[in-house]
Amino acid sequence: MTLAGPGPRMVGDGRREANAAAVLRTVLDHGPVARSGIARLSGLSPAAVSRQCTDLAGLGLVREVPGFAGSGAVGRPQVPVDLHTADGGPVVTGVHIGVPASTFGVVDLRGRVLAREVFPHEGIAGEGLQGQVIDKLGEFLRTAATGRPLLGVGAAMGGWIEPGEGTVVRHDLLGWRGHPLGAALAARLGLPAAVDNHARAIAQSEILFGRPAARRSLVHLFVGNVVDAAVGIAGVVHRGPRAGAGDVAHLPVPDSTVVCDCGRAGCLGATASDTATARTAVRRGIIPEPDAALLVEAAAAGDARADRLLRERARAVGRATALLLDVLNPDLVVVTEMSSARNSAYLEEIRGAAVDLSHVCDDPERIVGPHAGRDVLPVAAGTVVLHPLFRRPLWAVAERAAHGGHPPATTDGAPVMDAG
Repeated sequence: MTLAGPGPRMVGDGRREANAAAVLRTVLDHGPVARSGIARLSGLSPAAVSRQCTDLAGLGLVREVPGFAGSGAVGRPQVPVDLHTADGGPVVTGVHIGVPASTFGVVDLRGRVLAREVFPHEGIAGEGLQGQVIDKLGEFLRTAATGRPLLGVGAAMGGWIEPGEGTVVRHDLLGWRGHPLGAALAARLGLPAAVDNHARAIAQSEILFGRPAARRSLVHLFVGNVVDAAVGIAGVVHRGPRAGAGDVAHLPVPDSTVVCDCGRAGCLGATASDTATARTAVRRGIIPEPDAALLVEAAAAGDARADRLLRERARAVGRATALLLDVLNPDLVVVTEMSSARNSAYLEEIRGAAVDLSHVCDDPERIVGPHAGRDVLPVAAGTVVLHPLFRRPLWAVAERAAHGGHPPATTDGAPVMDAG
């Protein structure tokens, strides 16, 4: 299947784009849905909805679903419209670049992961990491995206990311400074590429695909080797000047006495990051090497010392969450943290500590894990591409056409979706 271009630009293209976005978002939220339902829910006229459904179907983004047509209603039955997520429908690819590993995913228009793969970084130096990740991503796509149009590639990672330039301004743990990651992905894979901080990407995925409360206001706290956060208000994730918002590694954790590299005691990153927690686990003799995944596995296997340390970490995260609740008072706090994603008992520890210390929140249900569960990283990376698609679908497809619509190449230069 080949995605069509949106046609020549004309007077009123801004309205055309806005109407297309309204229809596409309504179908995302309510599909399969009849055109009359789209008009009622979006506030557009039936004629505008019909035009946009025709355009979006021509672009391959929506399709009619005859099997869902209603019966028994007065008049001619309407065939509902839904996002084109069936075989042959368009997808995006995402890569989350972490410290110990990268996670690749193929994601459909509803933010569902169709394929995923983890690429460990062991033995790869920081300077050579970018090229090896992109090469491995190309190999992954050769089999994972066969037969489906690729709309673009999204990359999410920790640190200070400038999305407008597609640049990693600073990632301390990888030693990256001013890395043009977006340009490298686009050049290597022959697709539109977008890059953002992973805390913002997960927040945006919650707004796009998650709980309704996230669209009103949310705070997302990411606790991994990198600790950072994002704030969303009325569906917009805040970036700040030069996209520098979200660095909460030095947020004070009440009662923590851990000394941070900055010279102060009690910083969130030094207290609760995967790196800090794993080092504590080695020092206590719980695990043989500083790997947070080993600690989580030890706790799951019944090691009481591992469980106790993860509960300590969860309570520290909860105390920091209380500060964010009191400052911002969002409808929802989403916490991405390895142990609580695998065992809800640690999420309960986070909730308990947060509610005990917060002056504005007495409802632990406002504190949740990511809606995508253990698929959170590939979904977030895919959302870096899907978010602009749902905001400006005609522009996004035109951007793909501007790149020639070519699938990514293998290391020998053959197109990925045609190779092998």
